[in-house]
Amino acid sequence: MFPGGGQPNMQQLLKQAQKMQEDLGRAQQELAEARVSGSAGGGLVEATVSGSGELLALTIAPAAVDPEDTETLADLVLAAVRDANAAAQKLQAERMGPLTQGLGGMGGGIPGLPF
Repeated sequence: MFPGGGQPNMQQLLKQAQKMQEDLGRAQQELAEARVSGSAGGGLVEATVSGSGELLALTIAPAAVDPEDTETLADLVLAAVRDANAAAQKLQAERMGPLTQGLGGMGGGIPGLPF
């Protein structure tokens, strides 16, 4: 049902869908170019990921390297990457949320659009 009982203007709907797709594409490009960081061990290990979650860089301070305890270093690396990915997911929600919010009631999205 549409408000007022009338049929939607198909041309208007197509324009809105096209604009939404353009906005989503722009937001996805911004996410791919964005850089977010996470850290662990008080900054001993830092990870940088793109806004889409791709690991781009990993920095390990010499103080974090103990040949006798590689398990702790591995844990710090995992924690830093997880922290960076959490920041990327938050950024994704901030950028994509407003664009996809109104689509939740459309049966899981619109075919052909990436959400």
